[in-house]
This record gives sequence, structure tokens and C-alpha cells, in this order.
Amino acid sequence: MFEMPIDGTLDLHSFRPSDVKTLVPDYIAECRRHGIFGIRIIHGKGTGALRETAHAILGRMDEVVSFRLARDAGGWGATVVELRPMTREEERDA
Repeated sequence: MFEMPIDGTLDLHSFRPSDVKTLVPDYIAECRRHGIFGIRIIHGKGTGALRETAHAILGRMDEVVSFRLARDAGGWGATVVELRPMTREEERDA
């Protein structure tokens, strides 16, 4: 099993596009468990397919308060995400 650092930055370049649909929610869950509520997802500029996939996933997640392209932290090649802190019930179940 591959382990990655949970530091608030997820670089999608090293993953297959088919992995993104599970990777993004799993990474967000781990960040929340570690008390990280502001993250950056690096998807690159390219064709925009990774960005569109990531944004579609983020838009469906209750854990996500907001997301936008990173102006000063990667431009349109990265997205910054604000996460909702875990509730007491979620902490208990984690």
C-alpha cells in the first residue's frame, strides 16, 4: 500500500486519472482527521480534465466549505479548498 504525507497539499500529477475519484475524498478525510482544514490540490494546467474532475468531486462533498483556483499558490494549475472541521460524532466514528 502506498503511503503519502498528509500535509495539506495533494499533487495529482503522480496518480492515474482513474484514481482521482477515490483519492480526493480519501485525502480530504485524512486531512480533516489530522486537523488540516485548508488544502491545496495541484492538478496542473494541461487540458483541464484533472481540474474538472477534482472540481466535480469537491462540489459534491459536504465536507467542503468552498474551493477556488489558487491565485497566488499555483494559479489555474491548483485549487485551494476550505474544509469543514469534523463534528464530535465524526471524530468519535473516525
